Amino acid sequence: MRCLYRILAVLLTCGAFAAAAQTVAIYPRSLSTTDSRYRYDYELLRLALEATRDSHGAYELRPSDEAMNQARTADELARGSGRVTIFARSTSIEHEQRLLPIRIPVDKGLVSYRLFLIRADSQSRLDDVRTLDDLLRFSVGSFVTWTDTQVLRRGGFEVITGDNYDGLFRMLVAKRFELFSRSVDEALRECDERRAELPDLAVENGLLLYFPHTRYFFVARHGDGQRLAARVEAGLEQLIRDGRFDAHFLQHKGALIERAKLKSRRLFRIDNPLLSPQTPLARRELWYDPLR
Repeated sequence: MRCLYRILAVLLTCGAFAAAAQTVAIYPRSLSTTDSRYRYDYELLRLALEATRDSHGAYELRPSDEAMNQARTADELARGSGRVTIFARSTSIEHEQRLLPIRIPVDKGLVSYRLFLIRADSQSRLDDVRTLDDLLRFSVGSFVTWTDTQVLRRGGFEVITGDNYDGLFRMLVAKRFELFSRSVDEALRECDERRAELPDLAVENGLLLYFPHTRYFFVARHGDGQRLAARVEAGLEQLIRDGRFDAHFLQHKGALIERAKLKSRRLFRIDNPLLSPQTPLARRELWYDPLR
């Protein structure tokens, strides 16, 4: 009987250890019910975790119990609260010092290429833009904590900030600013999603702004965060090798890239002084160049 108890105790201990060892990936629940920006990211994350099931075991991927913005998410990760364990966001030197980046561009650097959401009646004025100085005469809206905000300001733009994602679209229509800088896939999708609510919203049809940029998955710098980062990085590398990363990217973003007609747009460039020197620019397979 004692032997049986010992066996049961060992089995229970092993079961408890296995449950504790399961990877738990909690990403932030969006504050907005119409915000679909991160669907691609966390579907990619699921693919990466699934690709490492044999090597790293079971996993749980779910949104946080509480909705939170990026600033709150970063704070929760830095404190190690456990309310969230991973999220995708635009990178900067500051973010990479505070949190642990997985340096594989989630969006293949597509966020470097910017279209503008505008009020439809502004198009005729923007048709006359021929130089960067011409473009800098227009005010740009951005979220107060976004990396873009600092990049645009350092590039010479007047930036008007808001602290509510959905509110920025209403601020644009209300003429609080003239341009809303969005990545190629975001601009078209966001305009489509809000066309009924904001009929004056439009995607500018002739301009393209470029600054080198990307988005990473970030985790906490403590032990659990490092283990999660190692697994996600291994999974993403597997997806890159077997072609599923590119397939996922094109499935979600290919049609929007085609609709944007980037090669026919007038291209303007500004620098991004917030980009870390550790950015893996030399790995060509990680980056998508829609103009190539």
